[in-house]
Amino acid sequence: MYTIGIDLGGTNIVSSVVDDKYNIVASSKTPTNAIRSAEEIFDDIAKVTKEAVEKAGIEMSDIDSIGLGTPGTVNGDGIIEFANNLGFNNVPAKDMLVERLGVEKVFIENDANCAALGEAYAGVGNGAKDFVAVTLGTGVGSGVIVDGKIVNGVNFAGGECGHMVIMVDGEECTCGRKGCWEAYASATALIRQTKKAMEENPDSVMHQLAKEEGKVSGRTAFDAMRKGDIAGVKVVDKYIKYVSCGLINLVNALQPEIICIGGGICNEGETLMKPLRRYVQAERYSIHSKIQTRIVKAELGNDAGVIGAAILGKVK
Repeated sequence: MYTIGIDLGGTNIVSSVVDDKYNIVASSKTPTNAIRSAEEIFDDIAKVTKEAVEKAGIEMSDIDSIGLGTPGTVNGDGIIEFANNLGFNNVPAKDMLVERLGVEKVFIENDANCAALGEAYAGVGNGAKDFVAVTLGTGVGSGVIVDGKIVNGVNFAGGECGHMVIMVDGEECTCGRKGCWEAYASATALIRQTKKAMEENPDSVMHQLAKEEGKVSGRTAFDAMRKGDIAGVKVVDKYIKYVSCGLINLVNALQPEIICIGGGICNEGETLMKPLRRYVQAERYSIHSKIQTRIVKAELGNDAGVIGAAILGKVK
């Protein structure tokens, strides 16, 4: 039997047919065109899902379950309670999919949790039962897997590691708190830190690099560092310390088998990962334990969400 994973994003809707070995057999996608009515969006979800099934050369009767990953908060009844970038409030997502696709086994979950599930079971986690996925992007996304299950919490909003505070009364976060990990470790934060360093260091090579690229990006400080630019080196060192602070907190609180790091910043590879591991090793609480959390780079990329959504039916 096959399962279907759907990734409902702010930009695109992607639906994939996934086999029992977590391989994507066929996919279809369409622009989300948010913000518009949930009925219109779910009509498009049904459309691309049927297209993916047709591309796979199978019938809907061959589908065992459907999983949908969505931004926002999802409750245990399959209702998307709130997703601000989609304009959703109390959308009965599960019922809408059952009605449109005729498959009774439908599961709805937060998209970051789906990505974590995908990496844990089909990606770098290789079946790890205790696993944390962290994405360094516009914000700091995260999903926590304990004993093979997604940690949702009592209100289905658990696992938001990006909003633990690492600096009391620090930088203001978009969530309204001050000093959140996201305010220091996201790609957005890195860009802000880079711009500040450029203002303070008018002779830094970062100015030329940003001019060549047409903007200041998450690569600017790293590229400057590689050229021996002192200001770039300082930005990268401080940013890596911010990222590692959150990772150490996660290790001390959860002691997972693996923490995987995703997002565009991870394209830096070992330039990022090696010092992160060094900081975690030096400051973790469990200094004498023979088994330690592994810090690794995510490997599924954009496929993590759809694969994780397809796995929902196996773990819920």
